Amino acid sequence: MRRLDQILASLGYCSRSEARAFLKAHAVTLRGPGAALRDVSEKVRAADVLVDGEPLDHPDGILVVLNKPAGLVCSHDPRREGPNVYSLLPERWRARNPQVTSVGRLDKDTSGLILLTDRTALVHRLTSPKHKVPKVYRATVASPIPHEAVALFASGTLVLDGEKTPCLPARLRILNPNTAELVLTEGRYHQVRRMLASQGCEVVALHREKFGELDLEGIAPGTFRELPAGFFD
Repeated sequence: MRRLDQILASLGYCSRSEARAFLKAHAVTLRGPGAALRDVSEKVRAADVLVDGEPLDHPDGILVVLNKPAGLVCSHDPRREGPNVYSLLPERWRARNPQVTSVGRLDKDTSGLILLTDRTALVHRLTSPKHKVPKVYRATVASPIPHEAVALFASGTLVLDGEKTPCLPARLRILNPNTAELVLTEGRYHQVRRMLASQGCEVVALHREKFGELDLEGIAPGTFRELPAGFFD
């Protein structure tokens, strides 16, 4: 159980300092008898609270698969150039604390599947090097991909510029001379672009199609699909 003002603030309804005014402006009650809650310090269970007759918005946390368009960043830093992926979410979700963040990142010019959640423990677990989730990318490059790259990427011996340890084995499938599918189980900085650049291939378009068993079927660019809170448990 937690204080009512803490719950409302954490779920984006209002700040803690605004909680008293929120209670006056809205019917905040408990399930069952429906008694109005008037004391912001009262300790309650989030699952038992109703606002204007409706259950609280995702009290157990938010977890969504978003189809990120190119041109958006995955940073909350307002100094970063351009809009971010969080602008695609409902306003209340953007006010939650902990804030909704991405599981790993896609750079501004990369499109495709990204997970967004406010469950910080899940973010740490899924981005841990120990949690080798396969991620599938489709890359379009400016020059033909050498067939030798297939064996090189699979060997786990490729060392990227500026690094000392080789990339983990990755599966490269050449779909046509200038398009390839690449499956990685790690997430180094701009890894797909750097791996292909090591073979003389500049990436001109990059799209992440899958994250583990998740894909983008039925999710249009700029939209998202909700997942059950315990999907990865």
